Amino acid sequence: MVAAGDTAMSDDFDEPPDGGPSDRTAEPFTYNGGRVDPGESANIRYGISETYLGDPVRIPVTVINGEHPGPTVFLSAAAHGDELNGIEVVREVAHDWDHSNLHGTLICLPVMNVHGFLAQERYLPIYDRDLNRSFPGREGSTSARRMAYQIFTNFIEPCDLGVDFHTSTRGRTNMLHVRANMENLKTARVAKAFSSNVIIAGEGPSGTLRREATAADIPTITVEMGEAHRFQRKLIDRALTGVASVLAEFGLHPESSVHWPGWRTIIDDDNEKTWIRADAGGIVDMKRGRSELVQEGEVICAITNPFKEEEDIVTVEAPFTGLIVGVLENPVVYPGNPLCHLVGLSPDTLTALERERMAEHSQSGLQSSGQAAPDLE
Repeated sequence: MVAAGDTAMSDDFDEPPDGGPSDRTAEPFTYNGGRVDPGESANIRYGISETYLGDPVRIPVTVINGEHPGPTVFLSAAAHGDELNGIEVVREVAHDWDHSNLHGTLICLPVMNVHGFLAQERYLPIYDRDLNRSFPGREGSTSARRMAYQIFTNFIEPCDLGVDFHTSTRGRTNMLHVRANMENLKTARVAKAFSSNVIIAGEGPSGTLRREATAADIPTITVEMGEAHRFQRKLIDRALTGVASVLAEFGLHPESSVHWPGWRTIIDDDNEKTWIRADAGGIVDMKRGRSELVQEGEVICAITNPFKEEEDIVTVEAPFTGLIVGVLENPVVYPGNPLCHLVGLSPDTLTALERERMAEHSQSGLQSSGQAAPDLE
């Protein structure tokens, strides 16, 4: 998976957390009410709340405890109940991958917000609370914080690092990218290991799983990918590559290699990214899409009224040359609604991206002519 000359990343940490598997023995994974011994796995339905009828609300958790010692890693999804792509990523890692030589422990939480998932809503529909603003949670507090507390204390705190999967909110879509506190060297290592092209730096809002886990010395990243309410196979496969790369970097799958994405940009300056917003209400004709490169002054979209009157058309241009990370899918807006998320690129990154896009176009041409195309992965 690593190109010739590439090596696994190390930053300031040359070994997996806690010194790596060489200086310790495999231990049981324990949680409130259960135990998973080394060499075993368990599918758990763990109670975190109750319904109006007093029935338990249970989240699905798969624990895979390797025979060999190593880090404990959590993979989580659906903190927002309508964000489905990450669910499939976590399920496939838990149930389709061969973990017979696993060095460490995997904690797989495919659906954290069960209420939202059942209703296909972003928030906890009964309580109208955002689970991903409720971590690390607290006993004796709101319903959302009590749920977050049960998840955090039992399945997050025992971990050495984590990856939390999200999609854009409904009506928008994101290219696959990582969000992480890059000032934290341990978190930066996880972020780079995931091998996404774009990393947006920042600690994240208070109460988010990645911020609160990182603050608890569990370096955690958020992976944004695609849109709500659907599975997007290409993005899921790309995320699986990222997970494999993280597990290789931290020694859980020692036979695997870290993946290099070809180019990477880390966005850590507000001047390098912007949400372009509508200055008029109307119907949007989007000219450019997710993951596309746009030049300064290029038209990204046009906003028209129901009559498509020429004098009322508002064109929206790129304020700088950059990459569209997120874009509107719902074609109607009020003034102030977001249209796209644009990030700037350094000259070197821009050159690498343009080279990659030229190779993709060449590949498309070969495929259309019936010739074998090179494998760019």
